[in-house]
Amino acid sequence: MREIIWDTETTGTNPNHDQIIEIGMVEMVDDVLTGEQLHLYIRPTVEIHEEAQRVHGITMDRLRDEKPFDQHVDRILAFIGDAPLVAHNARFDMGFLNAEIRRLIEKFGRTDLSPIPDERAIDTLELARKRFPGAKLGLDALCSKFKIDNAHRKLHGALLDSELLAEVYIELKGGRQRALDLAVEEETRSATRNWAARPDRTPRVHRASAEEIAAHQAFIDKKIPNSVWNNA
Repeated sequence: MREIIWDTETTGTNPNHDQIIEIGMVEMVDDVLTGEQLHLYIRPTVEIHEEAQRVHGITMDRLRDEKPFDQHVDRILAFIGDAPLVAHNARFDMGFLNAEIRRLIEKFGRTDLSPIPDERAIDTLELARKRFPGAKLGLDALCSKFKIDNAHRKLHGALLDSELLAEVYIELKGGRQRALDLAVEEETRSATRNWAARPDRTPRVHRASAEEIAAHQAFIDKKIPNSVWNNA
């Protein structure tokens, strides 16, 4: 199954006013990262809040030469396709992505676009709450629980966080051993299918010739005179 694990960085926390300034997505098929990814910086039309900038470290100067969201949306949606979208606190990221899409529909008349249904979202925060009720469940805390190396994560970053979240997501679903078990099961099924497809071979008769029987008896008489064969 194809899934997209993703994250965003934004100018603030209100999707009705704030905008996405970075988006990172990685592709996973059957719990294995394929190496396919999408990473974009996006120029907003509103200022970045100081609180948000302290989290991700992205400045307006960094984004000055980037394209606005309307020039990225088709590429984003093409990468997503019809795959489920996995995010940590998915309501936040889905809220921002759909708010951007709605603005394009209203501002540019992009009637070919439509918001992504919430049913396609998988929230790793909700999965973690069921597994670790009452515990700290931020991305760093989950990396620590699952012994995932995140020492290189000094600030929030959409692509880095997506890659870390992919590993966390696998662990929340049962760990990498689950994926290995599925692979072994498929190999076993394949081997069984191959065996079942082989045609039956005609049985071969293995019977000693008269010469072989005489030679065997001569050997017994000479080498083992009191053998069980002679006393039978």
